[in-house]
Amino acid sequence: MLPRSSPGLRLPRLLLLLRALSPGALLRPAEAEDVVELDFLTEQPLRLVSPAFLSFTIDANLATDPRFLTFLGSPKLRTLARGLSPAYLRFGGTKTDFLIFDPKKEPTFEERSYLQSQVNRDICKYGSIPPDVQKKLELEWPFHEQTLLREQYQKEFKNSTYSRSSVDMLYTFANCSGLDLIFGLNALLRTADLQWNSSNAQLLLDYCSSKNYNISWELGNEPNSFRKKAGIFIDGLQLGEDFIKLHKLLRKSTFKNAKLYGPDVGQPRGKTVKMLKSFLEAGGDVIDSVTWHHYYLNGRIATKEDFLNPDVLDTFILSVQKIFQDYWLSLLFKKLVGTNVLMASVKGPVGSKLRVYLHCTNINKSPRYKEGDLTLYAINLHNVTKYLQLPYHLFNKEVDKYLVKPSGPDGLLSKSVQLNGQTLKMVDDQTLPALTEKPLRPGSSLGLPAFSYGFFVIRNAKAAACI
Repeated sequence: MLPRSSPGLRLPRLLLLLRALSPGALLRPAEAEDVVELDFLTEQPLRLVSPAFLSFTIDANLATDPRFLTFLGSPKLRTLARGLSPAYLRFGGTKTDFLIFDPKKEPTFEERSYLQSQVNRDICKYGSIPPDVQKKLELEWPFHEQTLLREQYQKEFKNSTYSRSSVDMLYTFANCSGLDLIFGLNALLRTADLQWNSSNAQLLLDYCSSKNYNISWELGNEPNSFRKKAGIFIDGLQLGEDFIKLHKLLRKSTFKNAKLYGPDVGQPRGKTVKMLKSFLEAGGDVIDSVTWHHYYLNGRIATKEDFLNPDVLDTFILSVQKIFQDYWLSLLFKKLVGTNVLMASVKGPVGSKLRVYLHCTNINKSPRYKEGDLTLYAINLHNVTKYLQLPYHLFNKEVDKYLVKPSGPDGLLSKSVQLNGQTLKMVDDQTLPALTEKPLRPGSSLGLPAFSYGFFVIRNAKAAACI
């Protein structure tokens, strides 16, 4: 009860009652400026994203010493990858243009040990690395990694060869994990007049055809930097002609319906934009999607504060995922976020440090939810908790919260994360942890602590765009 003598509080009882019953009355655990009103448009989607968003890459460096490809036989790694399907698995990176397929090359001892352990067994169900081989490789990997880093920093790249067994292990990993493999071909194999030499690619295509592999293809990695990496300059026109040549090879093989992606240029600015434009003019008709690389920061010198800078986030949506160990956020995204993109915005002068996004819920991966449900996900870069207030017509809906925060005393630098207070880790090599929701009372505030990331599934929202 309000004290009678309180100045400024002598309002009619009806007005006091209305204020008490208003949505904002339930959002008073914090200062008013920490309460953020949201605005949604859910009648129709703004955009449609692929079910394969988001996807990932295996760096071609892994094939420079084929022994380490046997890591792909790990049941744990396959379980983690399977959790992100459907997705593309790109085999690429700088080393793409320094790898040469040698169909006569014998498999390494480690590859033979792995392959022999799979004789007469379901390779997807029972794939595993012999324990002694795995232990030996784990001890040797840090030294190999240092060699790779030294080569990268010195920009002195050497050619390496890979065998049929290497291709088999890569494809088996993708296939057993429910991923679509995109294989990057070497674009630095050139004739004297700088035409692309397709003979090695033809050997690989012939082998993959004989195995009935289902693969999509790329040609080269960041051709705009070929001069720095190999002292060769290829302009966009020549690159377009190279892709036309590859497209013809594919059409003459069992890969006539395979996808072709490119040109995988670096940041599209300056001379790279010119290369991309001339490439599209020459060879744009033969590719299925245009690809380029986006770098948020220089990983060698980036700081924690850089990842909390909204200007960095503005360079590409969702880069804040790099704050945490990437994987669990990706798994939550796949589980909860559907392909229909809706409009969501923040009311008032909150600034760019609070990011909100809205999709239809992914009911295919989340049987708990149904058509019409909405998934709101948000990033809070403020150093205080923000309380999200749903639009009035959704205020009394049931909401499931999935709050992601760093786990442990290292804060944002932690190597593990927690979901709704529970640290996420695999149950065993075959089992991902349960991604358990926290149901909120209808009308509750959607609290988003400082430097956290949250998914909120609004149940029974009956959004027209999601039905």
